Amino acid sequence: MTYTIEQYRQSATVIQERMGSFRPKVAMVLGSGLGFLGDQVEQAVAIPYGEIPHFKPSTAPGHKGRLVFGVLEGQNVAVMQGRMHHYEGYSYEEVAYALRVLRLLGCDTLIVTNAAGCVRTDWQAGDLMLITDQIKMFSESPLRGENLPEFGVRFPDASHLYTPRLQTLARQAAEELRIPLREGVYFYCYGPQYETPAEIRAVRALGGDAVGMSTAPEVIVAGHCGMEVLGFTLLSNMAAGILDQPLSEQEVLDAAAAARDKFSSLIRACLRRLPEELPR
Repeated sequence: MTYTIEQYRQSATVIQERMGSFRPKVAMVLGSGLGFLGDQVEQAVAIPYGEIPHFKPSTAPGHKGRLVFGVLEGQNVAVMQGRMHHYEGYSYEEVAYALRVLRLLGCDTLIVTNAAGCVRTDWQAGDLMLITDQIKMFSESPLRGENLPEFGVRFPDASHLYTPRLQTLARQAAEELRIPLREGVYFYCYGPQYETPAEIRAVRALGGDAVGMSTAPEVIVAGHCGMEVLGFTLLSNMAAGILDQPLSEQEVLDAAAAARDKFSSLIRACLRRLPEELPR
């Protein structure tokens, strides 16, 4: 499906009417089992996706499927409690639709999170990883089709989809909190089946450190429309073939619950450190 600029604006208008004069600055996309941060927003206005024109429902486990607007650590935020995935039957444009709407509403920064499999054998489940880059080579782009110049150029640069200065900010926050923070490359696979051991060996050979089924399409769209991006992965489980045991969605949700405090502390510390205006 191809959306028009008028459809994006229609969604933004309906949301703005619900928010009144509030204008968000930081968009947050929360992955499987990590949506609890949306419950910590102050002065919150929650809008279910089903009440927003052209939004799709989020059906993945641990995803509430709503937008929460309000204040967190002094920042005006728009929190997606749950995201859309390609494996749910959505096109990549549908998967990333909300990011363009949030850009129209005023968001210039994106904090994106996910739970993903750990590819590195010298790391362990439960670690947090700062995303420094991503690999998405074997599926179509969310920018495929007619370009909308209101958001960005036809052929956008992708050298720094994850903003270096925000990575520096995250490192400082983690050090201040004494939270160990891995750094690595997120490898996108569209699922919904978990990867095979042979696929994980291929991911490792290609330079991936974590593997998951989200994030990459959204970050491509965010970069296209000029948003600064900060990304974190909760390494919720060891990827296929590393341990002699099957993978399950419950393992992912349990890992998110166990990491709740350190994950929440890190994100909130990053929000506190965001400057009023990021130099470009």
